[in-house]
Amino acid sequence: MINPMAPVVPPGRMKQTVQPELALSGGMRLRPWRESDARILALSCLDPDIQHWNRPGRLTIDTAHEKIARWKLRWQDEEAAIWAIAPADDIPVGLIGLGDLDLRGGSGEYVYWLLPANRGRGTMVNATLAVSHWAFDTLGLHRLRITHSVANTASCRVATQAGFPLEGTMRSALLHADGWHDEHLHARIQGDTGAS
Repeated sequence: MINPMAPVVPPGRMKQTVQPELALSGGMRLRPWRESDARILALSCLDPDIQHWNRPGRLTIDTAHEKIARWKLRWQDEEAAIWAIAPADDIPVGLIGLGDLDLRGGSGEYVYWLLPANRGRGTMVNATLAVSHWAFDTLGLHRLRITHSVANTASCRVATQAGFPLEGTMRSALLHADGWHDEHLHARIQGDTGAS
C-alpha cells in the first residue's frame, strides 16, 4: 500500500488563526466582511458588470447576511478566504479572495470584483498581490490561479499585471447569461518572479 503524501498546508493552519487585515497602497485595506456590510453587498449585485462576469445573483439584505456568515464558516472550514476591499471610510468598494481552496493540494482560485467608481486605478492588482503574499508566505500554498472569460479584458489585465502569466485557454468552459465562453487560465507558483 502506498502512503498518501502529506498535505501541502497542514489541516488547521488556517482556522486556528483570525482572518487578517491586509494593507494596500492609497489608504485601502482588505478586511473580513461584516454583518454591517450586507446592504453594500446586496447593492453590488445590481452592477451589470458584476452580474455578468461574477454571476452573484440578486441578493436581499437577508441573503447578503447569509452570504457573509457563510464566508466566515468557509474560513473556519478552510475552504475559502474572502475579504472586503475598503478605503479609509470603511465602506466596501470590492471583494477579493480565494474561493476554491485546496489546502491538501496547495492551491486556490481567485474571485474578485470592484464597484465601478474604483475600477482602473490599480486597486485590484494591489489587492491580488496582497492576497498572493498572504497565501504563499503565511498560509503556505504552492499555486494560485485566476480564470476569466476571454471577453473579460479587465480581468486579464489584472492577472498579467499581478504576475500571473497566461497558461492557456479552456474552450467553452464558462457559462454566462449570453452563452458559453472560452476561459483564460492564469497562474502563479510560489517562488515565481514577476509583479510584487
